[in-house]
Amino acid sequence: MSVHQVLIAGQWRDADQASTFRADNPATKQALPDEFPVSTWSDCDAALAAATDAAALLRKLPGERIAAFLEDYASRIEQRAGELVDMAHAETALPVAPRLADVELPRTTNQLRLGAAAARNGSWAQAALDTKAGIRSCFGPIGPVCVFGPNNFPFAFGSISGGDFAAAIAAGNPVIAKANSSHPGTTRIFAVAAHEASLATDMPAATVQLLYRTSHADGERLVADPRTGATGYTGSRNAGLKLKQAADAVGTPIYLELSSTNPVVILPGALEERFDAIADDFSGSCLMGAGQFCTNPGIVVLLAGDTTEKFIAAVAQRFENAAVGTLLSKSVEASLQGNLAALQAAGAEVVVGGGAGTGAGYCRANTLLRTCGDTFLANAEALQTEAFGNASLFVVAADIEQATQLLQHLEGNLTGCVYSHNGGQDDAMYDLVADPLRQRVGRLLNDKMPTGVAVSSAMNHGGPFPSTGHPGFTAVGMPASLVRFAMLQSYDNVRPARLPRLLHDKNPTGDTWRLINGQWTTADVDC
Repeated sequence: MSVHQVLIAGQWRDADQASTFRADNPATKQALPDEFPVSTWSDCDAALAAATDAAALLRKLPGERIAAFLEDYASRIEQRAGELVDMAHAETALPVAPRLADVELPRTTNQLRLGAAAARNGSWAQAALDTKAGIRSCFGPIGPVCVFGPNNFPFAFGSISGGDFAAAIAAGNPVIAKANSSHPGTTRIFAVAAHEASLATDMPAATVQLLYRTSHADGERLVADPRTGATGYTGSRNAGLKLKQAADAVGTPIYLELSSTNPVVILPGALEERFDAIADDFSGSCLMGAGQFCTNPGIVVLLAGDTTEKFIAAVAQRFENAAVGTLLSKSVEASLQGNLAALQAAGAEVVVGGGAGTGAGYCRANTLLRTCGDTFLANAEALQTEAFGNASLFVVAADIEQATQLLQHLEGNLTGCVYSHNGGQDDAMYDLVADPLRQRVGRLLNDKMPTGVAVSSAMNHGGPFPSTGHPGFTAVGMPASLVRFAMLQSYDNVRPARLPRLLHDKNPTGDTWRLINGQWTTADVDC
């Protein structure tokens, strides 16, 4: 079988390849037949050159044209749903239904359509018009955006289909997508649909480009190239920090989602009130999808006592009885094994699991570990090692004061949750733990596990470092996610005809929100 082509400058062409690779089927540990290229810098350079030309053209297009592309693309994805689901299942072992077909694919097309709506309306750009000073400003496209997709969401976070992609395009930028090596075939099918949509809506040739893999050095060079406007990355902390170092060295924005243990605090009254329900909630959340969610509850804080010991035993029994899921790749299996060993070396004890899994393909046993508050405080950094997969660590604090203290030692996380008594029995304790937790997470939850990430305009899928590279931005939720891939552009005494349409006296859509002389309004400028 021939090596698949890359998409550069609107053309499918043979890569300038250094080598080739194949993805594995995680359920069988066997290599899949399709072969993909590892591109040299020559391909990266060509993609950047083409993206630079496309960016200049995209800046002149109205939001309606960009919206038409995103909507056409979403429709073409739906037409290829069966092909996409089958390929993603083979490359990730994620269930066809409901996960891929009924949850992730509809979410993906919904994100694209939300991006289209944001592009068409334009309110995301936060236009500000000061007519007395003669100054007007709005957010505008930042330039070519590189998107590095993760292994665990081949659709909804994919480099050529997911939230970063939709936000970058909706903000008016071309995208250079770097496929995740775990699911290159899935990414290629998306690229085919995106290319078709680009042709059908007469978009600039290099609006969407695809590379499958590069060397680490070329990846770092790509994000640091002066032609790159910004980068979106979701993946391992180690690789992400290397990209960040390269981008930071030259001042290029890079938005990272790296690692998160998503702490859950369960207060005593909640356990007394709904013991079994919380045990079920936690076990289901932690083991769903073999624990391979960025919002998987990896640390649970409990207060010492007989009920807590019974709860730990009940969860351990659920872990032991539950099926062992398939991990996404050999590297995920190896990383989970290594990080569980690191947690044990730091003072965590295995309650259940810890060894080889009994599931299909790449897997590890469902694992629950525990440690006490004193040990955690003595070795907080090591005990926050992310065990990405079907595992979690219970930290049993001596009392509420120690629980509050250990929350102050947490790294930044995407989410944090507090379970408390519905009748108010835990309210005083809640007040003690909520504030330190609030400052260390992007999204604070009450009485629900953090696994689900709703595509909502109010969602924050972000948080303090190291969960992301910057606490002020979200990767999910439009229109807020678009601002990452935009630059604030101010116009001082610029003649009206030379202004972007969004800054004209007349509202370009009739319903775009603009800040005119200090008041948010959809009206025209009152002359």
